[in-house]
Amino acid sequence: MPDDLDDRLLAQAREGNRPALEQLLERHQAQIYRFGLQMCRDPEDAKDVLQETLLALARGVRTFRGASSLSTWLYTVARSYCLKKRRRRKDAPAEGARTDLESAAAIEDSARRPDEALAERQTREALAHAIAALEPKYREVLLLRDVEGLTAPEVATVVGASVQAVKSRLHRARLSVRERVAPLLGVPPGPAVRAPGCADVPALFSRYLEDELNPEICARMERHLATCADCRGACDSLKRTLALCRASAPAVPVPAQVQASVRVALRQFLSQNP
Repeated sequence: MPDDLDDRLLAQAREGNRPALEQLLERHQAQIYRFGLQMCRDPEDAKDVLQETLLALARGVRTFRGASSLSTWLYTVARSYCLKKRRRRKDAPAEGARTDLESAAAIEDSARRPDEALAERQTREALAHAIAALEPKYREVLLLRDVEGLTAPEVATVVGASVQAVKSRLHRARLSVRERVAPLLGVPPGPAVRAPGCADVPALFSRYLEDELNPEICARMERHLATCADCRGACDSLKRTLALCRASAPAVPVPAQVQASVRVALRQFLSQNP
């Protein structure tokens, strides 16, 4: 998340301006809650992650000097709390439980035709389940890069890995999610045997998005796509899957009761630490 306003609020919060600190915390709560929800797979754990992360910011705001962006720092803290939660419980929701992300995906848009609303709901639910099915180390890089919009180097800072390791996990996560979502995007399954000259276009396209292909490989891929409908469809399904990931970012508001609980904890902390 931005930017100049964050910088101004940070400067004011360091000087002890409590309204500025509260506004700063409010600006970042939705992204942290969404990340915690998708990593922990449990709404109660996500609430705890949000509360502890915002309390960490409240405690450390006067010493935060911006070696990384505020969002990167917050995701790093939130991830550490998610890891603690994961060690304490199995990395899956209780039987029959739904996260707020899956519930949001199930809401129909009354302005759309019933068949369109149903198709979109099914696709978004499939996306949520596909992301949830990833191993945590793959899920976190996809969430941070393709849902939250961090750069690959920023993701590397958050997860404590090299940029190359992040990109490798990201490509694998993207292909896994695409495979699950593609049938609902109207993309027919590819041929059992690849035609001569066919490359793994989705994998190449994922690498292209991360600036890992040289111009010669890019040109060769473009020439192949111009003549191969199967590969064009596969590439298009990855594009559309990633667009869905980006579109899902604002879809999970922090529930009112969670906001209220977090607000009480923060104000109690701030009253004890003026």
